[in-house]
Amino acid sequence: MKSAQTTRRAFLATAGAAMTLAATPCSLTGQETPGTGLAADQMRPQFHLLPAKNWMNDPNGPVYFNGRYHMFFQYNPHGAVWGDMSWNHAVSKDMIHWTHLPVAMTPTPGSPDAFGVFSGSAITVGKRVYMIYTGTVQSTPELATLRDGHSNLLETQCLAYSDDTDLARWTKLPQPVIATTPPGMKVTGFRDPSAWKQGDWYYLTVGSGDEHVGGCVLLYRSTDLKNWEYMHRLTSGQWTGKPASNPCDNGEMWECPDFFALDGGHVLIYSTMGKVFWQSGELDAATMKFTARKTGLLDLDAFYAPKTQLDARDRRILWGWVPERRSDDEMRKAGWSGMMSLPRVMNLDQDGSLRLTMLPELSALRRPAPGKTIHGACGEFLHHAKAGCGDFELMLRSGKQANDLLRVKYSAATHSVEIGGHMVLVANGQGPRLHGFVDGSVIEVLVNQSVGYTKRFYYEEKQAPDIAIELTGASGIAPVQVWGIAPISANRLTTPA
Repeated sequence: MKSAQTTRRAFLATAGAAMTLAATPCSLTGQETPGTGLAADQMRPQFHLLPAKNWMNDPNGPVYFNGRYHMFFQYNPHGAVWGDMSWNHAVSKDMIHWTHLPVAMTPTPGSPDAFGVFSGSAITVGKRVYMIYTGTVQSTPELATLRDGHSNLLETQCLAYSDDTDLARWTKLPQPVIATTPPGMKVTGFRDPSAWKQGDWYYLTVGSGDEHVGGCVLLYRSTDLKNWEYMHRLTSGQWTGKPASNPCDNGEMWECPDFFALDGGHVLIYSTMGKVFWQSGELDAATMKFTARKTGLLDLDAFYAPKTQLDARDRRILWGWVPERRSDDEMRKAGWSGMMSLPRVMNLDQDGSLRLTMLPELSALRRPAPGKTIHGACGEFLHHAKAGCGDFELMLRSGKQANDLLRVKYSAATHSVEIGGHMVLVANGQGPRLHGFVDGSVIEVLVNQSVGYTKRFYYEEKQAPDIAIELTGASGIAPVQVWGIAPISANRLTTPA
C-alpha cells in the first residue's frame, strides 16, 4: 500500500503520460458532469469536500475573501490517479457547504509550470489575491531539485494573481519569482511556499532539505512579492540515516511547511515520513529566528500535506488531505480519490501545547440517531469522560458481521488512550475525550483535543453500513452521544443539488 507522501509525488513515468501533460490546456472552462455511478457510490463522503470526480490531494491557498471561503487544491482533471497537477476550486459561505467552480490553474506549456502547478498559498493585498506556488518542469538529474527515483523535476516558486471578486481568473507571471535554491545546498526538494505579511515585509517559507543531512524550512523576505531575498533556515531536522529513493520517506525532505502566529506564540507544521508534525515556540522578530519549545503529531494516520487559514473570526483553521488506502486500479475503477479533512480549529495552551477542536458550526448538521447507531456511515459521536474515571473501551462496529472499524481503549493506570496502535496521554486533571465523525469511507477522531486520528475503511456491500457504537468498562461512565449528519448535497457530489 502506498504511503501518503509516495502517492503525493507518484510521478507519471511513461512517454504517453508525458505527452498528455504537454497537451494540457492553459485553462479549463469547467468540470464535466460525472455519471450516476459516482453519485451512487456509497463510499463517497456526504459532508466532506471533494471534487465531483477524479484525483485530489493537497489543500492550496485556502482564503477568506469578499465574504466567502475559497478552497483550492491539487487536482488531476483527467483521471482518478496522480497526474496533470492543477488547482481546482470550490467556494463556501460557512466552510461546510461547498460549490464547485471551474478549475483555477493548469500547467502552461513552455512556462515554469509546464509539468505541473504544485502546491502553494494565498495572500491578500487590498482587493487582489496572490497565489505563490511551485511550478515544475522536466529537467536533467544535475539541475533537478526533485529526484525521487521516478522523475527529475526542476522546482521554482511562481506567482499568479486575481482581481476577480470570485477568484475565477488568474494571471501568471511569466518567470519564477524564486528561480534558484540557496547557494551551497544539495537540496532534496524545493517546494510548497507559504507567505505572510509582518511589518513592512512579506515573508515566505519553502519546504526543502539537505541530502544526507535532513529536512528544513527555508525563509525568504520581500517588499513586493516579486523580488525575494533568501535569509536563512527557519528550522531544520535530521534524517533517519536510512537510504531512500524518495527523500520524504526518510526525513531528508520536509514538505508543505506552514508557519503562523497563534495565541501569543508561533507554530510550524510540516510533512515528512508520511506524517505531519507541529512545533510551537517563539519567533525573534528582529532576527526572524524560530526557537521550538514543543513538538508533536497533528494526526496519526490518513492525513497529510495540511494547510491553514484565518477565517472571518480570525480563528486558525486547519485543512488536510485525506488520501486513499487502496490501489491505483481501485481508484481508477471508482473514478475518484481523496477528500479534504473536516475543518479543525487550532489553539495553543499557555504551556505551548497544541489544541484541536472540530469547527463548532458543524453541529448545525446534526440529526437524531435512534439507537445510538450511525446509519448509512454518516454521523458523529462524542464521548467525554470525567477525570478519575476507570478503564473503558469504545468500539465502532459495522455490517452484519459486526466488524470492528475502530477500537479505542482508555487506561486509568497510564492515564492514556490507545487508538490505532498509538498511545495518547491525557493531560493531568482532565478526562479522556473522543470526538469523531464517520462519512462514507472515512473516520475522523480528535483524541483529547490534542491529536487527530483519521482512518479509511472500505466494504463490499452496495449500501453504506450502519455502524453501532458500543461502550464497555467501568460503571458510571457517561454514555456516548451520537448524531446523524445531514448531507451537504443530495447526490454525494459536494455541490448542493
